[in-house]
Amino acid sequence: HPAHYTRGGVECIDAIRSALGERGFVDHCRACAIKYAWRSPHKGAEAEDLRKAAWYLSRAADELAAREGGRG
Repeated sequence: HPAHYTRGGVECIDAIRSALGERGFVDHCRACAIKYAWRSPHKGAEAEDLRKAAWYLSRAADELAAREGGRG
C-alpha cells in the first residue's frame, strides 16, 4: 500500500471499486492483469509485472468469492 496510492484516507483501488461496482471492478482487475502480463517481457521488470498481474487476478477472485459467500 504505497502512500502515493492514497489520498484523503482513501486508497485508489477502493475508490475504483466504489465507482465501478462489483462487475465493473472485476473487469477492471482482469484488464489490469492482462496489461501487466502483456508488457512484462518488454519493460525490464518482468517478475514485478507478473506479480502485479497476479495481484489483480487475486483481487478479482477475492471480490467474486466474497459475493459467493467466501468460496474460492
